[in-house]
Amino acid sequence: MSELSETLNRRGEAVTRRLDALLAPVKGPRGRVLDAMRYSALSGGKRLRPFLVMESARLFDVDPDHALHCAAAVEMIHCYSLIHDDLPAMDDSDLRRGRATVHKKFDEATAILAGDGLLTEAFAVLAGPRCHPDASIRAELIAGLAQAAGAAGMVGGQMIDIAPGRETLDLAGITTLQALKTGALITFSCEAGAILGRAGAAPRQALGAYARDLGLAFQIVDDLLDHESTPEELGKPTGQDEAAGKATFVGLLGVEGARAKAQDLVQQACAQLAIFAQKAKLLEETAQFVLERKT
Repeated sequence: MSELSETLNRRGEAVTRRLDALLAPVKGPRGRVLDAMRYSALSGGKRLRPFLVMESARLFDVDPDHALHCAAAVEMIHCYSLIHDDLPAMDDSDLRRGRATVHKKFDEATAILAGDGLLTEAFAVLAGPRCHPDASIRAELIAGLAQAAGAAGMVGGQMIDIAPGRETLDLAGITTLQALKTGALITFSCEAGAILGRAGAAPRQALGAYARDLGLAFQIVDDLLDHESTPEELGKPTGQDEAAGKATFVGLLGVEGARAKAQDLVQQACAQLAIFAQKAKLLEETAQFVLERKT
């Protein structure tokens, strides 16, 4: 097993343990929503965004427990977005990470509340001293995550995705959509480490540039997998955007053009890390992992 694979697995397990502790089950009527939140948050996945938080934090010698706590908050936001994306009013998906989506496992109302619960709990996690002893750092993290997750980021991208005219977006339009819907949270995940580490402007800018290239490459590969793989291989439905006539990177660039674009972005992403020299080796390998992933 490579160093990257081992580190991804180890940190993914640490994130799951932290989420398990933060989302402890409760008895009584409200227990059902906690069960649904846990069903989503503890279901595994690549834990890429939490990994980016922890690895970017390592560049600045941040206390690993602070980074882990922040990483758990980011994963809560990601899981909330998946729950809501899968709802009948959005993508109407029955399968996520190889098993029933939350609204299928529980019910639609519970799924909405579970997503709401994860969204709000994430900010409670960032607000606590375990995330960082300095309240000004915690406030900066909260503001950054709110922007990445809200109308200026993920929510705004999702609105573009379901808005009239989505089918006719050109390459610039698709790039903007995905920079918001997928890329904003990936960008925050990298910048969070710099915030925790009180980094200066130059390293923050380098991590932000790396993350923006990485996020776009991630989405292009997602489009390629959606076009070439099966639901059994991906653990989620495939071909939905194509069936709905939505513009995608593959549809606009072709398979080989999209693959070449993703490769170029990964090269650019790695070049952004030059300021960190060998200390950013795992972040460089992460970009290659994103390019080569099969799920």
